[in-house]
Amino acid sequence: MLEYFHQGGGFMYPILFILILGLAISIERFISLFRAGVNTRKFINEVTKALDKEGSEGAIKVCQDTRGPVASVFHAGLIRIGRGLEHVEKAISNAGSIEMAFLERNMSWLSTFISIAPMLGFTGTVVGMIKAFNDIAQANDISPAIVADGISIALLTTCFGLIVAIILQLFYNFFISKIDSLVIDMEESSVELIDHLAEKS
Repeated sequence: MLEYFHQGGGFMYPILFILILGLAISIERFISLFRAGVNTRKFINEVTKALDKEGSEGAIKVCQDTRGPVASVFHAGLIRIGRGLEHVEKAISNAGSIEMAFLERNMSWLSTFISIAPMLGFTGTVVGMIKAFNDIAQANDISPAIVADGISIALLTTCFGLIVAIILQLFYNFFISKIDSLVIDMEESSVELIDHLAEKS
C-alpha cells in the first residue's frame, strides 16, 4: 500500500490529509451523537410524573440530570413555565433550533471533504496525463514503459480520492440519519410536553 501511495505522487498527501481530518470529525460526531441519544419515552414519562407530583421544579431537576438535546429543550421550556404556555412554546422552539445547530456541527466540513477528495484525485489524474504526454514528447516514442509512470499517477490519485470520498460519505449518511432521528424525537417530545402542560393549565 505504501508503495502505491508513493507512486501516486504529490496529490496523494492532500487527499490523505482530508481523510485524516474527515475521520477526526467523524469520530467527534459519532461520540457526540451517541451521547445525545436517550430513551425518549422513559424520559418523557419521568418528566410528566415529576410535573404531576412535584411541579415544575421536579421536572426541571429531571431535565438537569439527563443529557441530550431533548432534555435541554424541555429544560428551556420548563424554566419559563410561570410566564405561560406561549412563552414555553417559544422557548422550546428557540432551544430546538440551537440544539439542531449543535447536532449538525462540523457536518458542512465533512460534506466539503467529500466533494474535495475526488476533485483532488481528478486533478492528480490530469497532472499524471500531462506528465505521460511530456514523457512521450521528450522520448519521441509511445512505448508503454515511457508513459507508465504518468498513467500510474493518474489512476492512483483518482482511486485514492474516490476511496476517501466513499468512506466519508458513508459516515456522513449515517450521521444525517442519526440527526434526523434525534430531531424527530425532539419535535414529538416537545409536542407531548406542551399538550401535557395545556391539560394541566
